[in-house]
Amino acid sequence: MKGRNMESPHSVNSPRRTLSLSKQRRATVSFLDPDDKTSGFGLSGDHGPKPSEVYGFVGSITTVVATVIFFIWAYVPESWLQSAGISYYPSRYWALAVPTYVMVTIILMLGFYIGLNFISTPSPSSLNTVFDKFSRDPLSNECSLEDEKPIDPISDIGLDRINDVMFNNAT
Repeated sequence: MKGRNMESPHSVNSPRRTLSLSKQRRATVSFLDPDDKTSGFGLSGDHGPKPSEVYGFVGSITTVVATVIFFIWAYVPESWLQSAGISYYPSRYWALAVPTYVMVTIILMLGFYIGLNFISTPSPSSLNTVFDKFSRDPLSNECSLEDEKPIDPISDIGLDRINDVMFNNAT
């Protein structure tokens, strides 16, 4: 037995609308951005890469080149650098000092962040850990109809009720 309000074997019923996918009307899907200005052939109005793509490409190439230069400076012997005509470069001390300073700075920043969180958190005995500006007691609305009860508004559950449910097996 087919569905009640089915117009054709290819339609789908929905509580809000009936979507027909019959052979007479085919659905079309467009993947174009609304910001793209389409020309007669479906191409976007402005051609070429987006600036974010260019910045990403240049950034990745710069990172690779800087890493290669750093490793050459840090690990190639000085005699090889001088034979290649490179005579002026920073002291090898900085090959160890800069990464060490960066790592210590990151560790100190993490420690500082954790310390600020401990300072700004109220103590466990404070009532601010239990109540806030959004706390409300459940309202008791008596309904005149005994068959139907209204849905209770959103409110917090009191600690006494939670303790009773968890520890006294009360329901």
